[in-house]
Amino acid sequence: MKLTTFTKAMAGGVALSAILTGAAFADPALIYDLGGKFDKSFNEAAYNGGQAWKEATGGNFVDLELQNDAQREQALRRFAGQGSNPIVMAGFSWTAALSAVAPEFPDTNFVVLDTVVEAPNVQSILFDEHTGSFLVGALAALKSETGSVGFVGGMDVPLIHKFYCGYAQGAKAVNPDIKLIENYTGTTPAAWNDPVTAGELTKAAIDAGADVVFAAAGGSGLGVLQAAKDAGKFSIGVDSNQNYLQPGSVLTSMVKRVDVAVQNALTEAADDATFKPGITVLGLAEDGVGYAVDENNQSLITEEMTAAVEDYKAKIIAGEIEVHDYTTDSNCPL
Repeated sequence: MKLTTFTKAMAGGVALSAILTGAAFADPALIYDLGGKFDKSFNEAAYNGGQAWKEATGGNFVDLELQNDAQREQALRRFAGQGSNPIVMAGFSWTAALSAVAPEFPDTNFVVLDTVVEAPNVQSILFDEHTGSFLVGALAALKSETGSVGFVGGMDVPLIHKFYCGYAQGAKAVNPDIKLIENYTGTTPAAWNDPVTAGELTKAAIDAGADVVFAAAGGSGLGVLQAAKDAGKFSIGVDSNQNYLQPGSVLTSMVKRVDVAVQNALTEAADDATFKPGITVLGLAEDGVGYAVDENNQSLITEEMTAAVEDYKAKIIAGEIEVHDYTTDSNCPL
């Protein structure tokens, strides 16, 4: 059976219903967040996890790219009502829709990434983005020659502040006097797919002295990587390993193993015996987050830099260094 993909914009209930009716609903479902399936970041990592599951099992899944927030509840009801199990959702914006729909389908297993929904048929998977961001912040400070580093976030929301706060803590652990330049591409979901604005913010940060800029902005981050390359400076990718996008210019990527989480979810949540309702947290110890080194960036990171960052990593895992999580109190103590 062929993998079913929904890519058209669906403005209302009739359009969505018509498209979903033709799908193979014995198959599990994967629904991406706004910003596009092939954003080369968060959503694409989810897609890659689905593909890995497909290749490992020979199974098939149906997937859906949202075009607006209004489609969330409708898509969940259609998938669940026509037999998809499990249903896996990527993104923090699923809280309200899943909270409303999960009780209506108690026999369907739901898995959501980046948010918490408390229900007996929901597994919520969270990541310690702040600890992974601490490590790339340390690398940024170790690499910087100007004593200034930048951050370009996507939508101005607590989760992205969690990335920034961890990054800032890591940079200051290396250089307490380092200058941090923080910006966000917007306050609406459009912020995830605005590489032009992200590039402009990167240029402004570079003009202000930053020589390394961390992009935590979904598809908008491509603008950060391009602007840094054009200026002869360094960028840091996010979620997926983005080192290959601008080889020699991307210092590293803060990888968030969304792909592994999705692959495991499609495997485990299909069976009530292995389904894990409740909260699952993936951090450094579980290789849920980390930093990427490959042939595209290994020449940029010295042995001394690696040793320093690996020491930070070991101390965080051991509890000797505590990285503050912005989402616990909406505060970043620096």
